[in-house]
Amino acid sequence: MLASSLNSITRAASLSRSSFSSCSPSSSSSSSSKAAFLYSSKKTQFFSSGFVGKTDKIIVGKSKSKKLLSTSSMTTADASKYTIADQPLRFANGKKENNTRMLDIDAIYDGSFLKGKRVLVTGANRGIGLALAKELNDKGAFILGTCRKTSDDLSALSNTQVIENCEITDEKSIANAFKEITEPVDIVINNAGYFYEPLETLDSMNFEEELKMIDICAVGPLRVVKVLRDMKLLKTDGTCKIAMITSQGGSISWREVQNPDGHDYGHHMSKAAANMGSKLLAQELKKEKIAVQILHPGFNKTGMTQKYEKIWEIEGAVDASVGAKRVMHEISLMDVDKYNGLFINCEDGLQIPW
Repeated sequence: MLASSLNSITRAASLSRSSFSSCSPSSSSSSSSKAAFLYSSKKTQFFSSGFVGKTDKIIVGKSKSKKLLSTSSMTTADASKYTIADQPLRFANGKKENNTRMLDIDAIYDGSFLKGKRVLVTGANRGIGLALAKELNDKGAFILGTCRKTSDDLSALSNTQVIENCEITDEKSIANAFKEITEPVDIVINNAGYFYEPLETLDSMNFEEELKMIDICAVGPLRVVKVLRDMKLLKTDGTCKIAMITSQGGSISWREVQNPDGHDYGHHMSKAAANMGSKLLAQELKKEKIAVQILHPGFNKTGMTQKYEKIWEIEGAVDASVGAKRVMHEISLMDVDKYNGLFINCEDGLQIPW
């Protein structure tokens, strides 16, 4: 059974599904009845939605159930539906349902909205950040790719301005780097991140690394937005969008399923903090008509996830180019008044519980 396999690969699965990139120092209140909570077992999925306010028992794989988490015909996520924590089961359900959104993003994705847009991508020199830059390049956008040091692949892209020496932990460094930007941007993709690889338990805590992850992954994106806003480099015509690339690893509700034994404190704390910061940012900027969405890009086949190759297939890992299209599709749907400030799984377009 796919679900039962999760226990043996929990550590790898939890970490591999995080979003990783490099633009920074890098080595590689509501009541309980309102809270969104999901639990999946081998046979049954229990789903409690903050919108429904009750618990429904759903037999996994029964597509006739109105509550089954399907997006095969959806282009915008249904705000009353959440995806599930068990990734092997999630992917298996997607295949059973022939979920177009999950299995064939090209069937619904239209990247024409990107043509002529000015898009800033942090951590654009490798991994999912580079894939995002390549997709933007293919669709005719002008790319402002920030990083500490460029890569040959990033430098080879046409219609791209590479901005090096952008230190995500230093506001002055960011401001100095952004002096190279001459016009306001339409879209900001805060993608830069950092991951400390050794397993963290109570016996092997690395507090310095924990603070470093929080500084880069949670505070860093706020520095980027603050500097852009201070320098009047965000479009003010009501069309500006900010995508915060984070991770399902930041979902507190999902730790019991994805991390039943705990561990890896810094990584998960940094992603939860990033989600909180992004939500608050969405609340503050909506009055300025700037949309902010929190996006989990999914499990992508990159150099950083190569060591988890053995679970790529069971968990539905995709090429980074596909992951980039999933992210761009979600960005296309963003609307400051209608579809904003949500924590979205780009694999299926459904919400992830906080």
